[in-house]
Amino acid sequence: MNAQTYLAYDFPLLSAFWTILWVFLWIMWFVLLFRVVFDIFRDDDLSGWVKAGWLALCILLPFLGVFVYVIARGKGMGHRETARARAQQQALDTYIRETAKGDGERRSSVDELARLSEIRARGDITDEEFDRAKELVLSGSGPSGAPASATHPSGR
Repeated sequence: MNAQTYLAYDFPLLSAFWTILWVFLWIMWFVLLFRVVFDIFRDDDLSGWVKAGWLALCILLPFLGVFVYVIARGKGMGHRETARARAQQQALDTYIRETAKGDGERRSSVDELARLSEIRARGDITDEEFDRAKELVLSGSGPSGAPASATHPSGR
């Protein structure tokens, strides 16, 4: 028999499943460890000495330290993470509202100019009237959002 055949006999299917399980558990352990360490540093309620104590416990006795931290402060971890996510969402919503509000004036001017251009293309206003109305829109002294025909002297 060759080396590949021996490997297949030495590493049966059940051993492969056990190996995958242990690898998964180790990965989950490191994810939990990093979440605990990040939570220790992100928590504003803890003083520097308390943070140092929790961190020392998690480094010197990792399993015990992480499990004690999760038992003692696990519920707070979830609340802090939820509050942080809400704060980020509110900041994003505020940014979007402010950006959209600033864009609204520009958009209304662009819409007004597009309507004026369409009216001129139909022949309802002359080039001179279009230029006067365009100056009013661009200067901001004209009523924003008013119908383009309101800028025409004859009201057409």
